[in-house]
Amino acid sequence: MAGQLKLGLIARYLRPQRGILLRGAFALVLVNIVGVSLPLLVQRTVNELQPGFSLPQLLQQALIIAGLATLMGAVRLWSRLLVFGAGRQVEVTLRQRIFDHLLKQEPGWVQRTGSGEVISRSTSDVENVRRLLGFALLSLTNTVLVYSFTLPAMLTIDPWLSLAAISLYPVMLLVVRVSGGRMMGQQRQQQRELASLSDLIQEDLSGISAIKIYRQEPTEEAAFSRLSNRYRDAALALARTRSTLFPLLEGISSLSLLVLLGLGTSQLANGNLTLGGLVALILYVERLVFPTALLGFTLSTFQTGQVSLERVEELLRREPAIQSPLQPEELRRISRPGAIEAHNLHVRYEESSSDALNGVSFHVKPGELVAVVGPVGCGKTTLARALGRMVEVPAGQLSIDGQDITALGLDDLRSKISLVPQEGYLFTATLAENLRFGRPDATDSEMQQAARQAQLEGDVQAFPSGYETLVGERGITLSGGQRQRTALARALLVKAPILVLDDALASVDNRTAAAILQSLTLNQQRSVLFISHQLSAAAACDRVLVLDGGRVVQQGHHRELVQQSGTYRRLWEREQAATQLEAA
Repeated sequence: MAGQLKLGLIARYLRPQRGILLRGAFALVLVNIVGVSLPLLVQRTVNELQPGFSLPQLLQQALIIAGLATLMGAVRLWSRLLVFGAGRQVEVTLRQRIFDHLLKQEPGWVQRTGSGEVISRSTSDVENVRRLLGFALLSLTNTVLVYSFTLPAMLTIDPWLSLAAISLYPVMLLVVRVSGGRMMGQQRQQQRELASLSDLIQEDLSGISAIKIYRQEPTEEAAFSRLSNRYRDAALALARTRSTLFPLLEGISSLSLLVLLGLGTSQLANGNLTLGGLVALILYVERLVFPTALLGFTLSTFQTGQVSLERVEELLRREPAIQSPLQPEELRRISRPGAIEAHNLHVRYEESSSDALNGVSFHVKPGELVAVVGPVGCGKTTLARALGRMVEVPAGQLSIDGQDITALGLDDLRSKISLVPQEGYLFTATLAENLRFGRPDATDSEMQQAARQAQLEGDVQAFPSGYETLVGERGITLSGGQRQRTALARALLVKAPILVLDDALASVDNRTAAAILQSLTLNQQRSVLFISHQLSAAAACDRVLVLDGGRVVQQGHHRELVQQSGTYRRLWEREQAATQLEAA
């Protein structure tokens, strides 16, 4: 059943390329017809080399043989271009399918699965599928055709001598099969060692500051040397196997020719075989050597490709946990959007035994600036992710502008919300390209206005290249505060009616944070949910929601909450004490 499933998968992947593959199969048949005809022409030409032979006739035969050999080479090249091209096209299509499919998955799945595993299936496994549908398919088809055309031709010349000549081929196939399996294992080990070496380099380059601060250069040098030596040993083991295998195959094929020559000369002496027939048999035996030697590698490639094909299919079969409804509601167009309402909201993560949000209820009016505060682990980030459906939300418990977010299409929902996380991801591009990521068509003046509102413009003016400054990997060339303000400006440029700041000003000083919040409230164009541990900044908000244990335990203005005993007052006193200690 598993084998049938794999063959069915192979057929499904090849179906769009069937026109190309049929032309490739026709070319392979033509190659083998010409390949079988050439030794027969050589046989006739050699047999005609008797005293008194005609030189013009011999030259004519030689030209025919040379022409057919050239034709065979051209058609063989055509067949490889067709079949390998079909495999490459499948690879391109498959990579695009996987990438599109990955973009639909929820972020939590990628984090649980591990980016390394996902990348491995998207790269190495796809390459194995390409080899299966290109090289392995071509090689298997060609081997079947070579034996189908060549063996009957050999048997018509001398059946007994033909069987004796190929008697060593099963040994060759067995050697290739055993060595091929070992080489596949050694190649995988080499790839694993290379991956470990690459991971170490990537981690050390990302954490170069920590390495220098803690003076761990010798430790990392030793770790690199160890992994480099392991990679060298794996590469040498593979090279030794290859260096042993190919001379061994040449030796077996040479023995096969020796058997043919030894037995063939006696057949010549007895008059049971012509000289042309012996030459033709030698050519036929040579013709069978390469496909036979390649068959073991082909079978290993075929098996590896089938495993990779199933791994890729497993990835593609994975349905995202968060999807748009089959019949989404149409997004309502209202004069003043931005209202948020939670009705007894419960959210639980897949791996957790308790709710991260346990009956949260609140209401945010359009244009209102509401702070969400609470101790670590109280559910603040979960609330931010729930608004954008980055985590699954039960139906009927969270609505925006009077519409249940689970009834809206994901694109429509996320067009109404700009979410700025604490670690705002920046791409290796210019500052302008990072700012325009959500709105590539934004004008320079709009971009500059967003930067001004995020209190970033002064920093940009200090950069030698201004907005064309290249931001390093993950924004490494910027400070923590600059990265956060860049992510904020990017969200402001989108102009969504709801802005969610998930501790997005944690690396910004209180004065700058207060200035940013003040700029956000000037025209009240959007509702702002300011999730933060900075209570001094939250004091400038219209209202404060206090979360604790996944519930809203208090809400009101800062002045009211500090007068009440409870979570907010306790957090405020702790923050004030920390501020006094820093000042001291």
